[in-house]
Amino acid sequence: MNPIPEQKINKALNDQRLQLAIYDATGRLMQKRKDSVLDPIAENFEAWRDQANAIKRHTIENLDHYLEQLERNVIKRGGKVIWAKDAEEAVSFVRALCKQKGVKRIVKSKSMTTEEVELNHALEHDEIDVVETDLGEYILQLARETPYHIVAPALHKTRYDVADIFTEKLGVEREEVIEKQTMIARRVLREKFLTAELGITGANFLVADSGAVVIVENEGNARLSSSAPRIQIAFAGFEKVIPRAQDLATFLKVLGRSATGQPLTVYTSFLNGPRRQGEIDGPEEFYLVLLDNGRTKVLENPSKRQALYCIRCGACLNHCPVYRKIGGHSYPWVYSGPIGAILSPQFHGVTRDPWLPHASSLCGACGEVCPVKIEIPKILLELRHDIAEEKERQGEGRIEHLGFKAWALVMSNPGLWKLALSGAPLTMPATQNGWLRSVPGFMKLGPIAAWLSQRDLPAPAPKSFRKLWKERQEAKAAEGKTH
Repeated sequence: MNPIPEQKINKALNDQRLQLAIYDATGRLMQKRKDSVLDPIAENFEAWRDQANAIKRHTIENLDHYLEQLERNVIKRGGKVIWAKDAEEAVSFVRALCKQKGVKRIVKSKSMTTEEVELNHALEHDEIDVVETDLGEYILQLARETPYHIVAPALHKTRYDVADIFTEKLGVEREEVIEKQTMIARRVLREKFLTAELGITGANFLVADSGAVVIVENEGNARLSSSAPRIQIAFAGFEKVIPRAQDLATFLKVLGRSATGQPLTVYTSFLNGPRRQGEIDGPEEFYLVLLDNGRTKVLENPSKRQALYCIRCGACLNHCPVYRKIGGHSYPWVYSGPIGAILSPQFHGVTRDPWLPHASSLCGACGEVCPVKIEIPKILLELRHDIAEEKERQGEGRIEHLGFKAWALVMSNPGLWKLALSGAPLTMPATQNGWLRSVPGFMKLGPIAAWLSQRDLPAPAPKSFRKLWKERQEAKAAEGKTH
């Protein structure tokens, strides 16, 4: 059972530059989403969300049918489908293919799934040059960091940070102008594209009725990664499948607006297997890796499986007050924010990072902005319940459990409630002076310790509402008698 990463969280909270960078970046994304949704062109946005939810629900409930259809159509177009039950199988396939084909350089684009299986580390161990070609991902690769955000991976880096990284890692003259930094990266990456034997991309959607891999991007590097090298591998979790190409109309409209506030992203690519006769570009070989890696465990629970509807827009991160304070690197896995808080416990088990579902104020903002209407707050509550049950099975949290039982007894009994209220003023010295935290053993009571580490218990009013109301009524009665 992993403890709360208090050191990382406190470091993020105390870094004023980082706090400003997170708030500035997420604030811009929030405003852009708001503007795009309020645009008259998007007057049917809520209807699109309903439709996207319905399509995802139908697909997940009939996943076997659509995955088999997808496989047939990928093979029909000359591609190969690799079913990987876990990270080890997925990584082993890529390493074996690289060895067989003599691959020495790989260009990558748009793939959170390869981050999930830590593919880069394994390939670097084989002395293969693996290059991230998304600008944000490339910056983080040079800095030896993991993505900070699903859509904006280098959200926490300022242009001055990037200038330092480029100067140190690329040996170029220091440059702080963003447009010129982009040109530096472009010059380096173009050479990588032209000399890579293998391209690896992710997938935003997998279309079952055509076998197409759909990639949505703004930079164009996914197109280069999939067309310039002679071999292409598309990595995707199997939940990315959708039934028909017609369904994309709905998803593309909600994805762009939710992620970056764009009506549509700049590039939407349909990849349909290897290059055909007469085509001037495209790979000679095409592979689609369909990854499980815990997804079937999520499917087992009918109420929580909606977490697999996620289209990785990042809107829930931008609107989450917790993510906006503690940042992406405080989360234990590749998926951060509210979606990470419901995906990670289901993939790895609730006992691995039991604090994650509690890293939420339950304000509901994440559910309000989710383009596919995942009920994130509801799933968080269910996971909290699962954690409490697991603790009880393991004989933990007995004091907490007894405390809630006592609380429930008082709340459901009017006589006990009145008695508790009458005794509340007696606790005022303890709550007002803060000495409650110094009572031996008191701070070991788990949730109470966590609460009091940041605040004192609020002091109760000298008189309860019932008592004030009674006194008011008595004063009115006495006033009536005098008249």
